[in-house]
Amino acid sequence: MPLRADQLTLATWHADLSRKGPGLLLRDLLKGELDPLLAEIASADPDVLLLTNVDHDHDGVALAQIAGALNDLGAPYPYRFTARPNTGLPTGLDLDGDGRLGGGRDAQGFGEFSGQGGMAVLSRVPVRLLRDFTGMLWADLPGNMRLPDDPAPRVQRLSSAAHWVLGLDTPDGPLSLLAWHATPPVFDGPEDRNGRRNADELAFWLRYLDGAFGDVAPNPVLIGDANVDPARGDGRQDAMRAVLRDARLQDPLSGTDTVTWDQTGPMRVSYILPSAGLRVIGAETRAAAAEERHRMVLVTLDLR
Repeated sequence: MPLRADQLTLATWHADLSRKGPGLLLRDLLKGELDPLLAEIASADPDVLLLTNVDHDHDGVALAQIAGALNDLGAPYPYRFTARPNTGLPTGLDLDGDGRLGGGRDAQGFGEFSGQGGMAVLSRVPVRLLRDFTGMLWADLPGNMRLPDDPAPRVQRLSSAAHWVLGLDTPDGPLSLLAWHATPPVFDGPEDRNGRRNADELAFWLRYLDGAFGDVAPNPVLIGDANVDPARGDGRQDAMRAVLRDARLQDPLSGTDTVTWDQTGPMRVSYILPSAGLRVIGAETRAAAAEERHRMVLVTLDLR
């Protein structure tokens, strides 16, 4: 559908677009196995969609296939953006201390191959990368919670997937997306390494809004998968609550669940938090498609 005048619907979805090996996502797309998932995107019909669990390939072939299939369903996305994430990116070091190199936990972000479970944006307005903080070291985040004995301080990056500042050139002026996907705050030991990193991946954005890394892009919207609920489950919930309380942001879906896991039940992990000066005229989550645990999160802005 064409872009609606004066309105823009943003969405994020942690959909099942990751596989166990490189090229398998494209294979399944070509076989039609993901047609129900693509139909769900076309039905929701957002203007801009951030996917936070999509395998990245060097030439963006899988993303192009997704965009082509959506176009055939009447949901054109002429603009798209993706970049190599930290997931599966080799460090050459034994970060998990198991005496072996090259395992998924030895990568910058967990992944069995480079690009597994990355991020991508489909858009009906021009989208461009303004700042890329994906290569920033964890140790370089002001006030970070990294332990002094954490391995490889001059190698280990903060982002488990990516931290992007993306510019959207809308007919009514610029918007910017602060996009990220944090590591799950579990699968570690009493040192709570993943919990600490998860909280710092989120806290990064507050430092960004403080101006710690230079000028703040206009009309920012924090969007992505924080992998933490403000009240339930594992993780440093105080970090999420601090973001939700920040006066520079608004929360149009307060208290809304975005995922249901067998072990924990319903939780909120995906977020769209527009800056306080933007006018929100709609917000919802869509029921998960067949076999999907995560719900799509959508927020509509009045750009006038």
